[in-house]
Amino acid sequence: MCCLLASSRSIRSVLDERIQSGDLKVDSCQDDVVVLFDDVLESLRERDRLNHKFSNLYHFFFRCCYGHKQVKGIYVYGDVGCGKTMLMDLFFKLAPVHKKRRVHFHEFMAEIQDRIAVHRRKYQTGTRQDPDPVLSVAASIAHEAALLCFDEFVVTNIADAMILSRLFTELFRRGCVVVATSNVAPHDLYRDGINRDIFMPFITVLEKNITVVSLDSGIDYRREGLFSFPLYMFPLDDSTQEAMDKAWNSVTGKHACVPSDILVKGHRVHVPVACRQAARFSFADLCDRSLAAGDFLEITSRFNTVFIDSVPVLSNDRRDQVKRFIMLVDALYNSKVRLVMSAAVAIDHLFPFGKGVEGFEFNRTASRLFEMCRNGYVARHEALNKYI
Repeated sequence: MCCLLASSRSIRSVLDERIQSGDLKVDSCQDDVVVLFDDVLESLRERDRLNHKFSNLYHFFFRCCYGHKQVKGIYVYGDVGCGKTMLMDLFFKLAPVHKKRRVHFHEFMAEIQDRIAVHRRKYQTGTRQDPDPVLSVAASIAHEAALLCFDEFVVTNIADAMILSRLFTELFRRGCVVVATSNVAPHDLYRDGINRDIFMPFITVLEKNITVVSLDSGIDYRREGLFSFPLYMFPLDDSTQEAMDKAWNSVTGKHACVPSDILVKGHRVHVPVACRQAARFSFADLCDRSLAAGDFLEITSRFNTVFIDSVPVLSNDRRDQVKRFIMLVDALYNSKVRLVMSAAVAIDHLFPFGKGVEGFEFNRTASRLFEMCRNGYVARHEALNKYI
């Protein structure tokens, strides 16, 4: 991994090495986008060299007069699974920027809204004097990160739409470089949203400060190697555990797997193991904790593949856990997230309930599990899912 951090490396050279080693396939559709990413890398390196050159007191006046060289970022959009996130992650690792941040856009905006709420409370109590929370929060963000990389740039609510233009205008004014991936072009963001006219100035701000480029690839990197293993495994023994680990390694490859936290309306949902767009939980992680439907929906918005280990036989004395499991499967199914699961028994025997409401709900969940464990599940719903 150290080689990726070397400031002289280009994304093109790293991709060529991975293609040579067999980790990636040749994808000429990415060539133009790779050139753009490498151009931004070189601009950042040039700015870094200038900053070092004019860092002493003798050149202080020069820097005050001429400032920093403004670097335009990239907004890359395209179909699901075309490699956008992979390219952005490579760019992030290679970028010679000390203060940089890579974050899911939805999580970033939730944090912004929380910071704005805190600012307003402090202003009302007199502990803050600046009345504009958006500009104040933007200043703090710019101080914390000179490079912001956003995964899955999407706008879904009016609260975010109303502040984006002023927020990003200030970020750009303060020299932030923004790189983003999205499934849609800027002009399609927040389409049919409430009061979209309020949002429209943001598109102008974005296009003025970022190079917009589409990426249409013939290779779906999400599905490479995915279906070479079963999607539902039982019973819970050593061989099943070994098969789950092998499946996880097949999906994540050589990428680092780390714990993560998702911020959901003021509380955090812990993800024991996460790697790019895949997450791994145990049944207890998701169903023995006080999680709600909104928490599961947040998980589905962040990850396109979810592994669940050690699902037990569900019984009447575990009603809370069972209800959470049903909500979880519903969220995964409706969001077209791919599920890989290990369980004590076959799906047919996972829900030993009789007739009535419970029997109906569990039969529906079992039916959905059967569908989700077929390879055709992803293929049939590819146009609707949200993978990157």
